[in-house]
Amino acid sequence: MAHKPGSREAAFVYAISSAGVVYALTRACSQGELKTCNCDPQKRGRANDEKGEFDWGGCSDNVNYGIKFAKAFIDAKERTVRDARALMNLHNNRCGRTAVKRFMNMECKCHGVSGSCTLRTCWMALSDFRKTGDYLRRKYNGAVEVTMNQDGTGFAVANKAFRKATKNDLVYFENSPDYCLQDKAAGSLGTAGRVCNKTSRGTDGCEVMCCGRGYDTTRVMQITKCECKFKWCCAVECKDCEEAVDIHTCKAPKRAEWLDKT
Repeated sequence: MAHKPGSREAAFVYAISSAGVVYALTRACSQGELKTCNCDPQKRGRANDEKGEFDWGGCSDNVNYGIKFAKAFIDAKERTVRDARALMNLHNNRCGRTAVKRFMNMECKCHGVSGSCTLRTCWMALSDFRKTGDYLRRKYNGAVEVTMNQDGTGFAVANKAFRKATKNDLVYFENSPDYCLQDKAAGSLGTAGRVCNKTSRGTDGCEVMCCGRGYDTTRVMQITKCECKFKWCCAVECKDCEEAVDIHTCKAPKRAEWLDKT
């Protein structure tokens, strides 16, 4: 059985998966797709904010139910063992769950003469999941390497020169494998043959993705829709146009280098 490293990538996968379950459950509750929950029952009656009084109305997304269910469902497996990896997974699962709640928005509708907002009806709504994903990606970049403490109940920072991990930080135990090369034991497919962006300086760029090995360029013919016109009524008609496009793919590592990792 392949060893699954407790890397920062694993930390991100557990966090984003946990967040996704919370988001999907919360949305399903509000849309009436589940019999066990509905809108947030706590958002009822009158309340105050910096703008004054308002009435809770509409359907507030019941994120607390989503968090509670996701915790019971996802954490169940990790609670059957007491080791460093289970502790790491439980911590990162929690980070993912709470990240969804962090981006809840209060939305309001005004009532009154010409929208004068003398009365407001408000509800709590989930933000786009992209915000949660971007937040967890930043947490991935700043993830903290930790070790298990002596009594096995928590973490200690691996390098005393760095800050301690907080409850909102992703944590990991092991360094990431070399994703440039294929390594079946570590679950890395390598980057040989991956399509890359010649002009990008980011992780999708050929310089980074191909790990300095260079890339091959292949010219292919692609069919695209062009010269589109609106036809009354109501259709859009386009021509099929053929254009030459350069596709860049990462070169494979040298044979001996590849064999060392398999």
